[in-house]
Amino acid sequence: MLISSVIFASAPFFYLFINAWWQLALVRFYHGFATGMFVPVAQALIAESYPLKRGERISLFSSVTIIGRSMAPILGGSILLITNPGASSEHYTNFQSLYLAVGVAGLTAFITALPFLREKKAVKEAGSRAKFDLRSVLRGWKNVARTRGVFIVSLVEASQYYTYGSVESFLVKYMKDIAKLDAFLQGAVMTSQLVIVMLSKPFIGRLSDRTGRRTPIILGCLVSIFPLFVVPFSTQFPVLLVLAMVYGLGFSVVTSVTPALVSELVSIEVVGSAMGFISTLMDIGQTLGPLICSMIVVTILGYVGLFSSLALVLALAVLMFALSGIGKARPGISS
Repeated sequence: MLISSVIFASAPFFYLFINAWWQLALVRFYHGFATGMFVPVAQALIAESYPLKRGERISLFSSVTIIGRSMAPILGGSILLITNPGASSEHYTNFQSLYLAVGVAGLTAFITALPFLREKKAVKEAGSRAKFDLRSVLRGWKNVARTRGVFIVSLVEASQYYTYGSVESFLVKYMKDIAKLDAFLQGAVMTSQLVIVMLSKPFIGRLSDRTGRRTPIILGCLVSIFPLFVVPFSTQFPVLLVLAMVYGLGFSVVTSVTPALVSELVSIEVVGSAMGFISTLMDIGQTLGPLICSMIVVTILGYVGLFSSLALVLALAVLMFALSGIGKARPGISS
């Protein structure tokens, strides 16, 4: 977490010195390490700190990150608008103020993370933490890979983000090209979906802490499937608005539970490895979704084929999970 906070604090300032595409690629590669490190480690820390409230606390963390991601484009756009008076968005040239603002936010995150230095020192003095070495890392990944439940739940997570990334990319295009909705109505549909996810996650996570993980995952997948089949046959704003909210709720139900379930399927010593594993599959799914769907939408199948394929992916994922029997035990502290 300390290393990721250093990257968050330093990376924005490197953008000030970029004047070639390859420099941008290097800085983006460096900046990407921060998120790659921070999210799974933070989830592992939460799982270890709140063994009986994993669903609620991990979901709350996820909702807070959504708030940050949602606010960033608005605040960034406002800064660009103020610092580029009279220029259209296609002709903005002054990005220095934006990068400086992001740098200040990164420095704030770094300062917030400084207390972990004291924690690290205390743990070291107590001698309660094993020494880090490559063998321990490989052993952790081996244990995670051998756990069938982790792999299956991670695939469910990947299928949800495969679908979510595709919906984010193509639902707006569908509303513009087919439904002929204006930009404001498109934004309203996408915002409603995001708000549902953000608000519902902590409550669903808390519910799963009390009732179990299996049922929410199955129900969430089924709820997500229905609107995906209906979307390509709908062009009215109220209908698309409701469908987006229903889909967002289903997505929220599943992704509020899967990280907590994965953390319970492994021993406490490899929770970090398990969180890294599910995060990696999630990123793979979210990356592949828009790429594969872009190849489907240009065929004769069009948007019907695109959204139907997303529903099929979720159907296969939930069928695999339901048949596996994973999650039948009540939530508890992993041994």
